[in-house]
Amino acid sequence: MSAPQGDTPLALRPRALLLFGAAAFLVGFGVVARSPAAFLAAVPFALAPAAAALLAPPSDQVVRLEWSAEGSASEVRVEGRLEVPAAMRPTDLAVAFYTADPLVTVGYPEVVPEEGSLALRAAFRAPFPCLAWIAIPDVRWRDPLGLVDRPVPVEGSALHIERFPPEVARLGAVRLRRTTLLPGETRSRRLGTSGEFFGLRPALPSDPARRINWRATARTGQTMANEFYLERTGDLLIVLDLRPTSLGADADETLLAIGRAGALGIASAFLNAKARVGLATFGEFATTVPLARGRIQRSRIARTLERSQLATEAGPAERLAISLRRFFPPGVSTVLISSLAEDESELVLPHLRRRGFPVFVLTPSPLPLLLEARSSIAPSTATAGRLLTLMRRRRIAAVWREAPVIDWTDYWSLVPLMNFLTSPLRNPRNA
Repeated sequence: MSAPQGDTPLALRPRALLLFGAAAFLVGFGVVARSPAAFLAAVPFALAPAAAALLAPPSDQVVRLEWSAEGSASEVRVEGRLEVPAAMRPTDLAVAFYTADPLVTVGYPEVVPEEGSLALRAAFRAPFPCLAWIAIPDVRWRDPLGLVDRPVPVEGSALHIERFPPEVARLGAVRLRRTTLLPGETRSRRLGTSGEFFGLRPALPSDPARRINWRATARTGQTMANEFYLERTGDLLIVLDLRPTSLGADADETLLAIGRAGALGIASAFLNAKARVGLATFGEFATTVPLARGRIQRSRIARTLERSQLATEAGPAERLAISLRRFFPPGVSTVLISSLAEDESELVLPHLRRRGFPVFVLTPSPLPLLLEARSSIAPSTATAGRLLTLMRRRRIAAVWREAPVIDWTDYWSLVPLMNFLTSPLRNPRNA
């Protein structure tokens, strides 16, 4: 994504307007006082902005941006470089960063002029797991006196930020199990380049040397290669709930951002483990990404999650289950990511189970948000906090009658999910 290019006009800065005002005052004074000296004194003030405009570089000049983001968990460190064309001086460029929600700027961004370029450094903090974009910085040319400026087109892309709990890196090592008492673990096998030894076959010209079985080659007199069973875990379907709740738009947007990041993190982990992963988002209607594997599938899921927005109307729960049967086979392990802030949230679970989807629930808890909001209004609301906690536990217990539930209270930790996936029939509330 690049900034639009074209003939961008010069803009007067407040200092130039002050000079024009001073020139107008002197001209008026000269008219009243009939003083030629006042007219002569007004000339430099009036001509200074025009002279500054003559120093402006051609409007077709473009700066090139290369930047990247580092850090882990809540820490986001951005470093980059703006390549400045020869017609401009790096010291004449002003750079402004755009803060991307929900990222919070830490300190002041640094812009250090170097030979033919500008070094950029900025730090942000992610208050919770999220997917965010840092837009291309705004770059403007300014004359040395600060009288006029002009926007400079930037050739580059916005910076994509993904922040997940650290346990996401270990999820791919977990073998998917069904969440019902029926068949248990599901695995599929096919031939591949690694895994359990399967047998020998004549080598192909494309086989690397490490796959050649040299002992079998010496014994048979023909170049032989090893074949292996390539094992992968079962398929996974992720369902993200986009329906609005009574918590309000702000809390719903925060919980959706957390759920969106959790969905992409879980999908990435299992895609890296060669599993097939599908996605469904459900507000008033369902949007689906069919089961597939690989980097292209991760891009499809990421784009769908980035486009997902909080729905204005909540669709009926049965509609979701009917839609899923059109795109996904029954029996695929299913995780529903929902805040469970409404009693109606649990109604989707029996419909999914009746249509053959063994489901468990990962629920970003609204309790931390509610308790933080109440403590900022009235610090001595411990009783209200206990009541909210009891109500939340009651709702979780009710949902447990339909499906296992992982209550995600610490947004930067997915340990309860790890524990459930390794022992799916164990109640994580007792962990």
